[in-house]
Amino acid sequence: MPSIKHLLNEQLALIAQSLTSPQRLEILEYLSQAERSVDELSQLVSLSVANTSHHLQVLKQAALVTVRHVGEKRFYKLTGNDITNLISSFRNTAEIHLTEVERLMQSYLNKKDTLEAIDAQELLERSKCNEVTILDIRPKEEFNSGHLPNAINILPDEINERINNLKKNKEIIAYCRGPYCLYAYDAIKALRDQGFRAKRLEYGFPEWKAAGHPVQQNLIQGE
Repeated sequence: MPSIKHLLNEQLALIAQSLTSPQRLEILEYLSQAERSVDELSQLVSLSVANTSHHLQVLKQAALVTVRHVGEKRFYKLTGNDITNLISSFRNTAEIHLTEVERLMQSYLNKKDTLEAIDAQELLERSKCNEVTILDIRPKEEFNSGHLPNAINILPDEINERINNLKKNKEIIAYCRGPYCLYAYDAIKALRDQGFRAKRLEYGFPEWKAAGHPVQQNLIQGE
């Protein structure tokens, strides 16, 4: 008869196996921003609805996502903020131990921002003193589902046309989907080119929320 340790490890392996697909990791990233329908996820990850549904069933079996039905539509969301923490830990381990991840980070991310990023605690303190303007550089539906308090939403392709509406007397802190999301990097470059003081938040909205920091919400997805 298998030992209790063996049985527990089998359950742990179920979660580990569910993370072996880059498509499923991408699905989890999108779900960390907002609840989404199967059709939405299918378009975002460039897979057929059938393939997307299959990946979601694997994630559901591992208890990483949950589903609700609205008529014939199915909406998926993460089962908890701990899933975001799991992916963050997974990512951090890869950054430390996989040479190719380090190379990609150096080539595509680190060189984009030569200034030190601001961490969540510093942003909380500075926002309480009204010292910064916070920009959320994500699509509107993700912003509506949840965002940092008092953040201004500017879509990724609108930064140049809306830049004149921002005040230069405050430093601007921009964030997007997470540490690998390029929206914030691009926004900061555009802002600095126009003479603004700008930095990025060290991580993105999912990590902020998972840490238990305050979040504002404009609407409930799918309602």
